[in-house]
Amino acid sequence: MWNWLLILVASLIPEPTQPPLAPDALLIQEGTASFYGRRFHLKRTSNGEIFHMDSLTAAHKTLPFDTWVRVSREDTGDFVWVRINDRLPKTSKRIIDLSRKAGTQLGLLEDGIARVRIEVENPSEIERLIEYFGDNPPATMRLRPVDEAI
Repeated sequence: MWNWLLILVASLIPEPTQPPLAPDALLIQEGTASFYGRRFHLKRTSNGEIFHMDSLTAAHKTLPFDTWVRVSREDTGDFVWVRINDRLPKTSKRIIDLSRKAGTQLGLLEDGIARVRIEVENPSEIERLIEYFGDNPPATMRLRPVDEAI
């Protein structure tokens, strides 16, 4: 009898959950995005692979190659996950150049450019970027340790 009572009571107690991260906890950069495609299709990217305009990849000035980032349009909220495999020129006013497929998913084909937010997947990815950049993080990038709840 007591066993059933304990089971009932235990099932009514809510499980402890982690408080959600702040909405901007994984945000690392904001700025302008564009897309590129036809002219660079089947050409070599900065990391040595062949660019396909129908892949979900992007060029960034400083993020390490093979970093996955979420790029979200500020005006519509649409987003796409892309892998960094190319470099933008240091003088570019854009923060990211998306492949044609990624640009299509964000609705950039009609607009050409859009204001976006770049986020990483989890706090450990921010820690990896902090370690990668060391004492010289890019001035335009927001890299701060995120405390995870216990």
